[in-house]
Amino acid sequence: MPYKAISGIGEFGMIDKIAALAAPTLRAVPELLTGIGDDCAVFQPAAGLLQVSTTDILAEQVHFDLLTTPLQHLGSKAISVNVSDICAMNALPRYALISLAVPASFPIAMIEELYIGMSDAAQKYGLAIAGGDTSSSRSGLVISVTMVGEVAPEQITHRSGAKPGDLLCVTGTIGGAAAGLKLLMREKEIMLNHIENNEPYVKSVIGDMKEYREAIRAQLLPIARIDIVKFFHARNIRPSSMIDISDGLSSDLQHLCQQSKTGALIHENLLPINASTRRIADELQDDALTWALTGGEDYQLLFTLSKEKYQNIAEYKSISVIGEITSQESGVHLCDIYGTDIDMESIRGFDHFSS
Repeated sequence: MPYKAISGIGEFGMIDKIAALAAPTLRAVPELLTGIGDDCAVFQPAAGLLQVSTTDILAEQVHFDLLTTPLQHLGSKAISVNVSDICAMNALPRYALISLAVPASFPIAMIEELYIGMSDAAQKYGLAIAGGDTSSSRSGLVISVTMVGEVAPEQITHRSGAKPGDLLCVTGTIGGAAAGLKLLMREKEIMLNHIENNEPYVKSVIGDMKEYREAIRAQLLPIARIDIVKFFHARNIRPSSMIDISDGLSSDLQHLCQQSKTGALIHENLLPINASTRRIADELQDDALTWALTGGEDYQLLFTLSKEKYQNIAEYKSISVIGEITSQESGVHLCDIYGTDIDMESIRGFDHFSS
């Protein structure tokens, strides 16, 4: 990668490059009247729709490691994790505001790679990159994305609507992102040991790992389930509650139950854990169930639906029923493959501020 530091072209030079890379995303959103280049983005929402908004921060050495994360992948992920939050409201994304804090010594080519990933993901999701902010940083790369979406009032879904008797459903598979992270951390350790011992490192950190491709992709390139939201809209389905799985199934299920004032019972044998995730867990002498419950970053949708309404989506292969909503007094429990009832209060996922 050719080295030309950001300091060599200045903030406005970097903004010009960002604007050029973001320009293709504007075509799909005619409601965006003013994008990058003014003090504010100007957006004309469609009449009768509600706007929903979310924001996420990705900080170097907290959320990602540049030794194991290609910048195009990181840019795509920064968009996808926010789209996932919009999808959790049964809404569709419209535009994003992106702020960067970046060391002045960073090569401008690295920022271009980052924005290529962002622009590509934005176009796939049909949203516009409408603006943002830039700053220098003394502590690594920090990305902040604010995203706005739209939804009809009769379609909006919150975490708080689950009722006892509702089926508990999840999209896709879970635990794969945690498996991918474990693999990348193992590879990083191998690489650093070679460097420390002045030995040649012949294997790329993420290249030549075809047998692990699915898990690594789940960690580096998650895909928000906008397809599920479009399916719901087409079928006129409104889940009674919904949340995206970012901190792990256990934590996010407990968030949903807390807001809905309910309990839940899920069954280990119904959890959609990919065979490759189980194989990797065996190889690393770890536990795939733990990854599924606490690993996080799967960005699948966890939602509830009455048994009657479920019949309208039962044929959709990417949706699994994993349990049922119960009374608040029952608590949140897991029935394992041996029939043992486990209180999930003791099983927690990712927490930024836990010790």
